[in-house]
Amino acid sequence: MTTKTPIKAEPMTVEQKEALEANAWRQAMAQLDRAAAKLGMEQFLVERLRHCKRILTVSVPVVMDDGSLKVFEGYRVHHNTDRGPAKGGIRYHHAVSLDEVKALAFWMTMKCAVVELPYGGAKGGVICDPRKMSQAELQRMTRRFTSEIAFFIGPDRDIPAPDVNTNPQTMSWIMDTYSHLVGKATPGVVTGKPIEIGGSRGRVEATGRGVFYIARELSQVEGFDLRQKTVAVQGFGNVGMNAARIFSEHGVKVVGVSDVSGGLYDKKGLDIEAIIKWQKAHGGLIAGYPEAEAVPVDKFVEVVCDILIPAAMENEITQRNAPKIQAKYIIEGANGPTSTEADAILRERGIMVVPDILANAGGVTVSYFEWVQDIQAYFWNEKEINAKLQEIMARSFAEIYEIHKKEKVDMRLAAFMLGLRRLGAAVRLRGVFP
Repeated sequence: MTTKTPIKAEPMTVEQKEALEANAWRQAMAQLDRAAAKLGMEQFLVERLRHCKRILTVSVPVVMDDGSLKVFEGYRVHHNTDRGPAKGGIRYHHAVSLDEVKALAFWMTMKCAVVELPYGGAKGGVICDPRKMSQAELQRMTRRFTSEIAFFIGPDRDIPAPDVNTNPQTMSWIMDTYSHLVGKATPGVVTGKPIEIGGSRGRVEATGRGVFYIARELSQVEGFDLRQKTVAVQGFGNVGMNAARIFSEHGVKVVGVSDVSGGLYDKKGLDIEAIIKWQKAHGGLIAGYPEAEAVPVDKFVEVVCDILIPAAMENEITQRNAPKIQAKYIIEGANGPTSTEADAILRERGIMVVPDILANAGGVTVSYFEWVQDIQAYFWNEKEINAKLQEIMARSFAEIYEIHKKEKVDMRLAAFMLGLRRLGAAVRLRGVFP
């Protein structure tokens, strides 16, 4: 009898470790497993949530401006619909992958459960570099992508919204294309539209405003004056720019902002309106703004501040930079900005992280308001919208903070516990067909 020599696994390289850390679906499933274990959730429920309900991959042929044909790849994923129709954004980015879209759909499922919206989670994306495409090419790509997923979406089935590199104009093209395909105007098929065609007041600023509402709630329970704290915002797109502007308008000192071109820092506080004007005048980028210190993009999360708001992309806070973060609080404006490994480091260091599935839920909340308004063809003013948003964000924060204190768990685990309780109840009640 021969004894087999065990095969020794080769140690992973730094690059392999970082690639594994950056996998969004792995990160999402680790979050699910951690919360499910804490709750003692039944195996069949965990198994259901570890699989997406539907995954659609499409080819998107587009005639480019020079007459050539280019074929893009796109995705639309429904993670879960036990609590209602699927809801989630569509992003255009060169790094879109199926695992990323699946993870984002899962986080949307959890987010809608946390803030108690009658939705399940969805997400979509097209692999492209929109900065290298003309407006006409983007329109043709959007309309063809819409035609490919049209049977998959609908106001009572799946309602897309803007995400990274998509905006109200993108939603207008989707709505118009879908409406032509079904033979009637269907404003409720998407949210985040311009007001002129059924959009909601307050939607553009909603995610950034929700981040501010969460910061205000946090200051009250943690016992500090928000106006005496400093804030740094990573990402200066729709979420980050509006968050920085709203914090500034409320007398909070924003000391740092960044985008893909670079970071800006001034311990005395930045003039956010001046930076917005500079951005508009310089191709949508903030680099080169003269009235602040330049900070490298990969070092921005390490700047001195009290509250850090990552509002860019996934996995910006990793095990490499988490030990160097100087903020006491992190409020996640982006989806999945903190890797699982970084999360553990931040917990160990006593840095409180208010998770994405709560902190950036302002966008989907006002999207829900838009959908309701479209369905009933009756619209609210911006004051009403913001009041309803504040109520939902404050209530959800209070529920999660109570779990955080009572169960002695971090805020992310508390949020997932709340969401899974609600989602688990829906799955149990509906059962398994047939």
